[in-house]
Amino acid sequence: MTKRVLKALGAILTGVVLAHLAFLLAAWIGSSIPRNSGWQEPREGIEIMVETNGIHTALVLPLVTPEKDWRGDFPTSDIALPDLPYTHVSISWGEREVFLNTPTWLDLRPSTVLRIVGFGGEGLLHVAHYVRPAPSDSARPLMLTRAEYRRLVASIERSLSKSSRVRYPGYGPQDVFYDAPGTYTATNTCNQWTGDRLADAGVRIGRWTPLAGGVMKWIAAPDRP
Repeated sequence: MTKRVLKALGAILTGVVLAHLAFLLAAWIGSSIPRNSGWQEPREGIEIMVETNGIHTALVLPLVTPEKDWRGDFPTSDIALPDLPYTHVSISWGEREVFLNTPTWLDLRPSTVLRIVGFGGEGLLHVAHYVRPAPSDSARPLMLTRAEYRRLVASIERSLSKSSRVRYPGYGPQDVFYDAPGTYTATNTCNQWTGDRLADAGVRIGRWTPLAGGVMKWIAAPDRP
């Protein structure tokens, strides 16, 4: 009986490893197939940033431009430290339980991962306010034309809840969470959200970008001094 159990466990473990490797391979292939393949970054326009912590990606946008004033959607009165001279807002989408109950990746429970893989999860928007963020390898600048930026804004606006939004405390005094439509799944991830928004703007980006690397490989790192 023990040998049969060990053999069954070994088969299950092998299946999990193979499935994981297949997902990584598919993600690499999918993120390497471009959308908007003819796009070229303009020399002038509106500069945004695409930021990452290695697992999650977000769009960092100027707080106020003639095209969009984000203070109407994300007022600083929603955060604990409202009185700084904020210049930018970081916007990303993700899974509710992971965002709200996983302050660090070490807190992510296997049961949460299995639930998301099997059934999906509710979407949630994360918004952080920044003061003059500096470009870096993890916050890469990207220039858009004004028309492209307007399309990006319109795409993000479709991710905002149409009803009265419920907000939740963020990780610190400068960020906050909001209810948002959409279902988070293993194929429709936070990084896919970022890739889709950039694709809607017309930017060259991978067709399927479930992982952060699949997004960031399309965004050039800033030149080092």
